[in-house]
Amino acid sequence: MINRLVTLAALAVGGAYLARQLKKNGMLKGDSTVRETIVVDVPLRTAYDQWTQFEEFPSFMDSVQEVRQLDDKRLRWKADVAGKTIEWDAEITAQVPDRRIAWRSTTGTPNSGIVSFEPLGSRRTRIVLEMTYTPGGPLEVAGDALGAVRTEARNNLRRFKETIEARGRETGAWRGTIAGDKPQPTTH
Repeated sequence: MINRLVTLAALAVGGAYLARQLKKNGMLKGDSTVRETIVVDVPLRTAYDQWTQFEEFPSFMDSVQEVRQLDDKRLRWKADVAGKTIEWDAEITAQVPDRRIAWRSTTGTPNSGIVSFEPLGSRRTRIVLEMTYTPGGPLEVAGDALGAVRTEARNNLRRFKETIEARGRETGAWRGTIAGDKPQPTTH
């Protein structure tokens, strides 16, 4: 326990120093953006439908402890960031079946993004994840500078690929459309 506290303290001090140096050199501007792509060997509909199962994200997103879907548009997240549990709310701002899902945080650390789905034939799908976030505190700034969020996003996509390809089918789906303020369920 003592070793972990010493390590966290050293990371915090190092993170603060790194953040000051990056700001001084004009390399840290506040928001950061990550863009990662993966190809999964399942049909487009299977990949998209599984991605709509937000409460299953902890099964392939390493730091995510829980996602609760409050309604068609709102999600409550709980994750471990640099050894600290954080929670935030997010809303889905756009959702087009088999094309894309966009979100933004409404509480907690500012973040937003879009995940897009593109068919590559009848049994392959390209998934593109783009997200923007604002690192908070010295540990998050240091992790961001070292590419921790990019690495985690890449690994989460890899685990999603492994999970959906091994299963071969989705565990559920929400085929509605969200545009503006109101979800519009479809009847597929």
